[in-house]
Amino acid sequence: MKILVVCGAGASSTFVAQRLRRAASAAGLDWETAAGTEQTISTAFADLVLVGPHLSGHLDAIHAAAHGPVAVLPADVFSDRDGTRTLTIAQTAISDSSSTAKSTATSTATSTATSTAKGTS
Repeated sequence: MKILVVCGAGASSTFVAQRLRRAASAAGLDWETAAGTEQTISTAFADLVLVGPHLSGHLDAIHAAAHGPVAVLPADVFSDRDGTRTLTIAQTAISDSSSTAKSTATSTATSTATSTAKGTS
């Protein structure tokens, strides 16, 4: 799992990414974390992009550039000294995106099966 933490200049996201990596490792997860800026999103190919709260106004562009789900971090993320809260946020975002993907796949499969059964494929 590759997680990209994005902030304005990449400095504060470095701390968050390091803490997240340590928390994930302590939880037995083999996650790669990296820090970046909004400009690095399209080339990062991350499984999840965590966005600093100050970039929440750029979400449309971030979603367009990302190759996976995007989650905005809370304003107090920098007080998460051990990374466990950020880990929970990341796990929830991944779980939510997985549930959405499964729901979409099920909906598409159901729609296709219904169309095929009606002879309207």
